[in-house]
Parts: sequence; C-alpha cells; structure tokens
Amino acid sequence: MFVVIETGGKQYKVAEGDSIKIEKLSGGLKKGDVVTFDKVLLSDNGTNTTIGAPYIAGAKVQAEIVDISRYAKVNVVKYKAKSNYVKLRGHRQPYMKIKVAKIS
Repeated sequence: MFVVIETGGKQYKVAEGDSIKIEKLSGGLKKGDVVTFDKVLLSDNGTNTTIGAPYIAGAKVQAEIVDISRYAKVNVVKYKAKSNYVKLRGHRQPYMKIKVAKIS
C-alpha cells in the first residue's frame, strides 16, 4: 500500500516504513515527535485506487521525526569579467527526515 501526500508545497509517494526528507515544518517540533499528515492526494492498496478531490476525506499518515538538519550549502556567484566584481552568497535549506509509521 502506498499514498501520495502533500507537504511544503511538494508531493511525496510514501509507504509504511519509508524514510523521506521533507521541507522543515513549523511549530517547534523536535526529534522523536509524531507528525500527522492529513493532505492525502491518492491511496493505492494494490487492488483499489482512491483519488481525492483534492484530498481524501479521513485519510491520515502518521510519521516520526528522525532528524532535523540542513542540506549541503548552495553557493551563488555573481561575476562580471574585467570589472573586479564578484559576489558570493551561500544558502542551506533546512529539512526534516521522517519515517512513516502508519497509514490510515
């Protein structure tokens, strides 16, 4: 069985036991907390497929937060030749690694 959930403006295909990295959720959550996702777009159990319009009513996915960290640094360079112009900017996007515990 798998479902497609929406969080952080993105869609993820998950099944029980999967570990995925998602956009960091607000609300002061910490490692070990249980998160419930109720924006389930699609559910498939092998024989029946249910598609939401836009979400499936009553469907939930429970997951445990395994890690909260940041991705590797992305460097942004602005450069103009022959004018001694160089600007460097860096950015590290935060993420949460979750493990799906239960789909209902």
